Amino acid sequence: MSSKSKKISEILIILLAVVIVVFSVSGIIKRFPGINNRNIKIIAANLAFPDGTMSNYENPSDNSINSDFSNDNSDNTESTNSNDTDTTQSEGDTASDKTDDNGNNSTVGVPDDAHPVTEVRYSAGGIEYDNFYVKNSTDTNISISQEIRAKLGFEMEDTTEPQVLIVHTHTSESYMEEDLGYYYDSFYPRSEDKTKTVCAVGDAITNSLKNAGINTIHITTVHDTTYTGSYKRSAESINKCLKEHPSIKVILDIHRDSIEGNDGEKIKPTFVYDGKKAAQIMIMAGYDSDGSLNFPDWRYNLRFALRLQQCAEDMYPGMTRPLYFGNFAYNMYINTGSLLIEVGTDANTVDEAVYTGELLGNVIAKTLANA
Repeated sequence: MSSKSKKISEILIILLAVVIVVFSVSGIIKRFPGINNRNIKIIAANLAFPDGTMSNYENPSDNSINSDFSNDNSDNTESTNSNDTDTTQSEGDTASDKTDDNGNNSTVGVPDDAHPVTEVRYSAGGIEYDNFYVKNSTDTNISISQEIRAKLGFEMEDTTEPQVLIVHTHTSESYMEEDLGYYYDSFYPRSEDKTKTVCAVGDAITNSLKNAGINTIHITTVHDTTYTGSYKRSAESINKCLKEHPSIKVILDIHRDSIEGNDGEKIKPTFVYDGKKAAQIMIMAGYDSDGSLNFPDWRYNLRFALRLQQCAEDMYPGMTRPLYFGNFAYNMYINTGSLLIEVGTDANTVDEAVYTGELLGNVIAKTLANA
């Protein structure tokens, strides 16, 4: 074979290989609708958490809360899928609610290089009890009616000493600054500015509790400078605070969620109270089936979560997404009044999340008054 023929053969082989790769990628995208151009761009740009790891919030095709069932859970985020509960379209004129002059939906008002935000109110999902729902992803059956009436693992005292601790394992989780109805690929929902993060929500919760006469400590130490080990670092902060203030009964780790639909749109869960829009919350209670999570008293934490859920819906109907009862511990094993609460998602605005923090503080205060 001449050198010229050999060169042509090599070029044809390379072209054939390229065609095979292109068709293979196309097949993968069709097979997994959660994978789209936006996801590929994000992965290629390595836009992830500070330690460079990818998370479930970049994987909208995953229906589960991303949990490694260990006490550290350091590489995890609590991202959820848009299809896990029933939803209703919330009031509000977001870009994704709009139609054009021909009645066609959804991208009116969304710039060509942006993605829509869909506003919803999560309602039914899982087990219905009284005025709320519980999503049980464990292998154990629970009697909600018995657990919600059973004794808690702590008793509140008539004291000026602090009894509630607010903390943030993922301190830099942030919110949108404006309610635009869309977002750009460059949007990165983490910030060092604590007025834009879950810390602002924690401040609102703390103020409401103090106004109710419950002394509360709010730790704003950054635990997620690197994402790996963040739960371990927040546990160290918690245990240090408990040593200094043994009067603390309740520990609330306040996060914000991130939910994406299969087309790359972000989901924004809201409800309205007193004419003002707020972010919905999701209360999380863990379960330890075999003792491997060092969480033997999980049932007490669940009871507290159930009471909070019921009280929230009594005071502010529509405030809660279904309570999530699952196979995880995070830092809930530290005491029987420890819970993780997601306040909104990265598509909610800071104002919406802070308003929810104010209302949530009222819910906690009332629940504790009846404890």
